[in-house]
Amino acid sequence: MAGSGASPLARAEQFIWLTARVLEQRRFAFHFLDGDADAVEAALAAYQGADGGYGHALEPDLRGPVSQPLHTVHAMRVLDSIGRCEGLRVERMCRYLSDVSTKDGALPIVHPSQRGRPTAPFLPVVDDPPSELLATGPVVGLLHRSEVWHAWLFRATDFCWAAVDALEKSHPYEVQAAVAFLDGVPDRARAEAAADRLGRLVRQQRLAVLDPARDGDRRVAPGYEPGCAPGRHDFPHDYVRTPHSLARRWFTDEEMDRSLDFLAAEQQEDGGWPIVPHGARQGRHPQREWAPGTALESRPIATLDALLTLRAHGRPIG
Repeated sequence: MAGSGASPLARAEQFIWLTARVLEQRRFAFHFLDGDADAVEAALAAYQGADGGYGHALEPDLRGPVSQPLHTVHAMRVLDSIGRCEGLRVERMCRYLSDVSTKDGALPIVHPSQRGRPTAPFLPVVDDPPSELLATGPVVGLLHRSEVWHAWLFRATDFCWAAVDALEKSHPYEVQAAVAFLDGVPDRARAEAAADRLGRLVRQQRLAVLDPARDGDRRVAPGYEPGCAPGRHDFPHDYVRTPHSLARRWFTDEEMDRSLDFLAAEQQEDGGWPIVPHGARQGRHPQREWAPGTALESRPIATLDALLTLRAHGRPIG
């Protein structure tokens, strides 16, 4: 076992082997131990359905076997991270996304087929779900960046542009989805202009904690309470997953350094990162940790995200 003096990476490795699903174990091995991309693909394939979408609780907050947009977007992110977002598999995924899209070509967060199966209380299942930038933006940006072309993508792109242009009062998850879209969309001049406007919105509405050491800086963003994430706060690194993101210009070097210091310090004694930063809330998180199994499955995902973010920004992890 890695001791208290071990590197953050060594401590995280022990946590991954101890708690993670096979998929997160193989993702960790690929990113940090020279593992094989084929092994990640093999683990991911277990979650794919006959319709080309993904289910089986790939996203831990949606349980059951049915394919869902959130699962399928998660699968695309995994494939993108190993350089495999291409080919017939992704074409089938796009066909599935087209089949479950709303009338304006966008994605709902939860498709009605989830009804009757265990679902996080902050993800309501409704018969006619609305189009959501939260679900659509990240996958559209990823597909553009990967130069994947599908007929569905054109309508979904139009939806994302309209949704981004309409953002005024927002919350961090929605802005992060907008950033994921803007970082990949081909019209770079328009994307930069939109990102500049969103950056001003984030600072004016205090949607990011710029100094984690100051409790007074921790305003809970509208849209987080009382629903999906009570007590939730977001930091610059939540918007700027890589230094190449358009969101990087929103924050000074000092603000980014403080944010990354905070992220690094959030590693727990067991080597993993929490689902929601412990320094950002008081007590347990009754909504996000809505079932013991989902909390256990989510922490390795959060740990991988933290390690990849720190490494992308040049932070030593071991």
